Amino acid sequence: MTVPHFSCLVADKQHTEESMDVIAPFDRHLIATVERANAAMIEQALSQAHQLFTQRHSWLPLTERIQILERVATLMTERVEELALEAAREGGKPLIDSRVEAHRAIDGIRLCIDTLRTEQGHVIPMRSTSSAANRIAFTQKEPIGVVVAVSAFNHPLNLIVHQVAAAVAVGCPVIVKPASDTPLSCLRLVTLFHEAGLPVAWCQALIISDNALATKLVADSRVAFLSFIGSARVGWYLRSQLAQGTRCSLEHGGVAPVIVAKDADLAIAIPALVKGGFYHAGQVCVSVQRIFADCNIVDALTSELVKQASALVVGDPTLANTEVGPLIRPQEVDRVDSWVQEAIQAGAKLMCGGKRISAFCYEPTVLLNPPQTAKVSQEEVFGPVVCVYAYEDIDEAIRLANDLPVAFQAAVFTQNIDTALHVYEYMQASAVMVNDHTAFRVDGMPFAGLKHSGLGVGGIPYTMHDMQIEKMLVIKSKAIM
Repeated sequence: MTVPHFSCLVADKQHTEESMDVIAPFDRHLIATVERANAAMIEQALSQAHQLFTQRHSWLPLTERIQILERVATLMTERVEELALEAAREGGKPLIDSRVEAHRAIDGIRLCIDTLRTEQGHVIPMRSTSSAANRIAFTQKEPIGVVVAVSAFNHPLNLIVHQVAAAVAVGCPVIVKPASDTPLSCLRLVTLFHEAGLPVAWCQALIISDNALATKLVADSRVAFLSFIGSARVGWYLRSQLAQGTRCSLEHGGVAPVIVAKDADLAIAIPALVKGGFYHAGQVCVSVQRIFADCNIVDALTSELVKQASALVVGDPTLANTEVGPLIRPQEVDRVDSWVQEAIQAGAKLMCGGKRISAFCYEPTVLLNPPQTAKVSQEEVFGPVVCVYAYEDIDEAIRLANDLPVAFQAAVFTQNIDTALHVYEYMQASAVMVNDHTAFRVDGMPFAGLKHSGLGVGGIPYTMHDMQIEKMLVIKSKAIM
């Protein structure tokens, strides 16, 4: 069987002789090969994008951008099952969840259109002082400039929509570097933009496996905005390398905390915690990781959590009944296992899981009361591991939840509005979910990491806002009273 080969998507380029393999995380079979960008190709992409932006007469009109986005949504809808299946194959997210992601990505395209149609400029108040007499002022939005989007592996379709479709919608030339583990979904999606009528130079895709070359792309002075989704270590480093004037947004991870109060409805809480903790094998930046449960209900919660976690179907992500797929690389399985064993040796009680199923999959694991100094309590596991901690004082639980250099989304399960509002008030988080898991998200809501967890606000309308400037016009006329 012939293995398909995918080229980088760059306007007016010469192909390179360099390529890399794309490997299925479930069984490590070869899915495809992809062309690998070199320095000359990066320069070509930057030159093309910068030239487009500096030639204002070549900007795409708003009506044309909307028409392109509408055609992309139609094309994605026609191919939604293929997009979902191939995303599951290369990224390891089970097909049932990859289908949801594909439909979310289509909805994200439509959200770009809706935002363009409803969010424009503002009227600026004038004439309130004598110095501002005879004037009116308003703003209109314009693209900020060339966007570079560096994406992550865990949502290979929807993240590209959040970063790339947002840039196309507002009229920015965009260059996207997908994760090396999952480049194919990105290339398929960018190809659909070109199929829908977007000139190639407006949306280019580069596969870059060399960190120095990736930094060269990000740090170029022609880049106006960096959209980064990935690890904090890489994100903060890239921010330090940006040219003067380059704006950025960074989305990293967290160690998501959940408070389960004494009065929580466990029939609601536990299925949500199982989904939020083991969805995509825990490889989600707001995955449920630390559950602080009132000591009066911790045994009942843990028992049912173990029962439901142990019943999850782990295996091939392309099969319809699989609920938990592989980790993205075998070394991640090794790392997760080492963290679990460290916690057990330090005093955590293993309630279920705690071992490899294969070189690629790890059992859904529940740990009870690991030490606060253990890696599973301090750092993002990014694997199918959930920790439960018993508490007597809810304020002490909140203190422990807050006592990390990361903060993103959090949750509380309770039937008491005062308890819910108390946790909301004192929890260090950009969002607090009440009676839902920490990984809940719809694409129009703000999505922001605090402290080490990120910079700026994600979510399609917010990303579109960041990729634009508001240009003001002030008119003075004696006809203005």
